[in-house]
Amino acid sequence: MNKELLGILVVFGATVLLALPLGRYLATIYRGDKSWSDFLLPLERLLYRLGGVRPEREMTWQQHMLALLAINLVWFLFALLVLCTQGSLPLNPDHNPSMTPDLAFNTAISFLVNCNLQHYSGESGLSYLSQIVVIMFLQFVSAATGMAACVVVFNALKEGSTEKLGNFYTYFVRSITRVLVPISFLVALVLVFQGSPMTMQGKAALVTVQGDSTAVSRGPAAAMIAIKELGTNGGGFFGANSAHPLENPTYITNMVENFVLVLIPIALVFAFGYYIRRPRLSYMVFGVMTVGFLMLLAPTIYYEMHGNPAIAHMGANQQLGAMEGKEIRLGAPASAYWGITNTIISCGSVNSMHDSHMPISGMCELLGMMTNAFYGGVGVGFLNFFVFVIIAVFISGLMVGRTPEFLGKKIEAREMKIAIIVALLHPLLILAGTALATHLYAGNPTEYAAWLNNPGYHGFSEMLYEYTSSAANNGSGFEGLGDNTPWWNISTGVVLLLSRFLPIIGPVAIAGLLARKKYIPESAGTLRTDTGTFGIMVFFVIWIIAALAFFPALALGPLAEHFTLY
Repeated sequence: MNKELLGILVVFGATVLLALPLGRYLATIYRGDKSWSDFLLPLERLLYRLGGVRPEREMTWQQHMLALLAINLVWFLFALLVLCTQGSLPLNPDHNPSMTPDLAFNTAISFLVNCNLQHYSGESGLSYLSQIVVIMFLQFVSAATGMAACVVVFNALKEGSTEKLGNFYTYFVRSITRVLVPISFLVALVLVFQGSPMTMQGKAALVTVQGDSTAVSRGPAAAMIAIKELGTNGGGFFGANSAHPLENPTYITNMVENFVLVLIPIALVFAFGYYIRRPRLSYMVFGVMTVGFLMLLAPTIYYEMHGNPAIAHMGANQQLGAMEGKEIRLGAPASAYWGITNTIISCGSVNSMHDSHMPISGMCELLGMMTNAFYGGVGVGFLNFFVFVIIAVFISGLMVGRTPEFLGKKIEAREMKIAIIVALLHPLLILAGTALATHLYAGNPTEYAAWLNNPGYHGFSEMLYEYTSSAANNGSGFEGLGDNTPWWNISTGVVLLLSRFLPIIGPVAIAGLLARKKYIPESAGTLRTDTGTFGIMVFFVIWIIAALAFFPALALGPLAEHFTLY
């Protein structure tokens, strides 16, 4: 077997094997059961006291969402202030200037919503202070926000009827103290020992082999890289992200980073089953997600390993695969695997340039974000999948002539309306944004020439990818797009806000409504939702919605570009 393919299998296998015990651990700490990490209780009590939080006070779903939105507003204003004034603040040895208001608006929102779409180049766009107190801080708290919202849904789906769904701040703090900080610390140690910088010094002066003088950026990179992957954030400390040799120095760091970026999304699926004590249901969810993931991964690896037919027609040797935009130290298969893993979850980190991937690979990466339900980001991935489960339960109930039920609670019109709105919001934001941008460019291509280096099919794909990445809270990009303009900063900022908080509020609202309903014990006539049959139903609901919504746009972009190669 090809050693590079074996490396991919090892990474995925290790991720699943560790996700199982991590999922059990997550269920334990969120339920409040005894755990080895209880030695952190004094620290957590101190944080509650400082924040004026009463952890024993349980909240309704509305109170959970109010707490979530309130603290996010505070973080946004703080981030905006620092980014707009960083040029005058300390810890700026390279003298990077302050951001313009529209770029600061986009950056603050992007990292607030766990998207990390970057319209600036990491090392030249931010000071060390901004990297630490804005970017790294938001990478921790945005990930913990998604995890806390996910646990609220777990609570609502337990047996029985209740309006009280735990305490948001408890889930939020435990996500940071007991999961994100310790694992990030271990990953950062690996990165430091493999060569990633962790220093407060400015650029290092070097002389190249050719005798040219240059300056190499460095900084407190290792700590930020660890949480960017673990929290499915994705923002690069350096502009080239994890394709940069200081951000991802070796094949070992490539495996470790790729391993941790999918770890918590998969672990939360298993945590769901352990939390509500229905592990078979979580195995069904994991199976559907994995089948979708593999269907996107297989063609991507195939096309990246077989090279570009247009280049082959010129007589060029492509035995290493399609290597444009890739690091030769990592290779085509590892780049393809990373490209899919980071687009099925909301993590925009890249170890190669997606803009240079083969058209079918680009389409698979787009589909990973368009479906937005195969593993997904920390917490929000399960919430997105939960919406499709509700739709599938409703359709299945209609097909067999029974009142739709999920985990002993009836699915009625109100829950279905919310689910449909959330499911359709995603394609609406992507397609409307792309349509407006395309109209502007087509109406005056001279004025907006800086937007696209590749007009035509690929230029359309670049604009489609930007809004898809924004709506999926992903953050990666087809970087042929000139996106640091008021239009792209503001329009994608609006999409980022709507596509982050409405898809969190919607599933939590559905779960809160279900939690108040009378619990109906399962009977012989109950539709089982932990079976392979129901898994197939959910799978096709996801794909049908994605296909109907996005196939025309994909036909105009990556599919049309693919056929021009032949």
